[in-house]
Amino acid sequence: MGTSKQRWRISFHKSPSKHPDIPIEFICPISGSLMADPVVVSSGHTFERHCVHACKSLSFTPLLPDGSVPDFSTIIPNLALKATILNFCRSSFLDPPKPINFLTAENLVFTLMATQKAKNRFAQPETELHRVQSQISVSSEESVTPRSGPTCYSSSSASDVDNLNTSSIEEDELVGKLKSSNVSEQEEAVISFRKLTRTREETRFGLCTPRVLSALRVLITSRYASVQVNSVAALVNLSLENRNKVKIVRSGIVPCLIDVLKSGFQESQEHVAGALFSLALDDQNKTAIGVLGALPPLLHALRSDSERTRHDSTLALYHLSLVQSNRAKLVKLGAVQALLGMVKTGHMMGRILLILCNLAVSSEGRAAMLDGGAVECFVCKLRKGEFDSESTRENCLAALYGLSHGGLRFKGLAKEAAAEELLIQVEEMGSQRAKEKARKILEVLRQKDEEEEEVDWEKLLNSDDDTSQTRISSS
Repeated sequence: MGTSKQRWRISFHKSPSKHPDIPIEFICPISGSLMADPVVVSSGHTFERHCVHACKSLSFTPLLPDGSVPDFSTIIPNLALKATILNFCRSSFLDPPKPINFLTAENLVFTLMATQKAKNRFAQPETELHRVQSQISVSSEESVTPRSGPTCYSSSSASDVDNLNTSSIEEDELVGKLKSSNVSEQEEAVISFRKLTRTREETRFGLCTPRVLSALRVLITSRYASVQVNSVAALVNLSLENRNKVKIVRSGIVPCLIDVLKSGFQESQEHVAGALFSLALDDQNKTAIGVLGALPPLLHALRSDSERTRHDSTLALYHLSLVQSNRAKLVKLGAVQALLGMVKTGHMMGRILLILCNLAVSSEGRAAMLDGGAVECFVCKLRKGEFDSESTRENCLAALYGLSHGGLRFKGLAKEAAAEELLIQVEEMGSQRAKEKARKILEVLRQKDEEEEEVDWEKLLNSDDDTSQTRISSS
């Protein structure tokens, strides 16, 4: 089969839309069409859902350019990519893609099977094939690695590849090594990548591409500690560049981070908490991260043995709880009781109070906190002065002020906890910020409403009825 200088040409299926600006990562490698229902398989690659089902039905696994094969054992909806594709269609005035039916997908896979079978007739011996493909993925200037997930061999013109070869040599080499089947080479690549992105801002931005993120996504869940740890650490570095934050979340990498936070190596979990904190700083990411399921493992991480994991998880939850949809999710997850328990024990009290301040802004969070004994808890802490700093005291007052919008329910609980006398002392002797909060809470407590004239406080406090009807809204 020729000399060792022979190069393999890899070409891509083209989208029927022929739209020149459609990113290659939006195209299913099997159907060649814009994906309407993208799914991530166990190996980290993304396909149109029915194409995967067709492959499984026909017991066929497409061969990838690097000699590896996708693992179809698990199929997970790629919601982040689906949303990105729909946004792209809207902004580009394109009709949203329609899912292909199973029969069409099956016919496409039949064609692909015949093509791959024909190519296998003339393939080089297995060891030589792997050697040549490895050289191509790392060093060839005449071929290109797909921007995300796998591509399949097809009979298209080789010039298609040359037109797509716009990435830098540095990126090509990095992607080739990250996708290597050799664990030691993967480890070397992620360690080098982590060092490159530690301080160089332009490198962080230049190498945060769909191809690199796709390769990194697979390694983040590696069962080898060094590969997993350095992959996540490199992603943290990429996320420090503000221009990368939305791009990273839209790449579909967050579910992998969540998996590591649940069951990864401890050092990896530290980096994941830092990554989620960093990504949550961008307002466009907050809702998506919550939807993707980051809140439960972040809450669990507050009990981690690692101080760094606890610290960054708290900050991540604080920024995520700035969004109403995430506040509602946290309340449903029972976060209020868990957070109040941590305040009572003094565990990370200052940062936990910041989250509770955010929850107290929403009506459901406020109701859960009032029902959970938050007023008594905060007043008790203020009375005992159990704070590690003045800012923590101020956060406690801020949380209490958030609850003061709870109307008669709050007033009854504050009266029972003898809060007014304590707040008068704070107003006289506290810091400027503490005095201001205490003054505002006292104004609420002293405000006389018509509903209060004949209130039976004991009955109100002991009532199991819905208190929302007696709550005075203050927006």
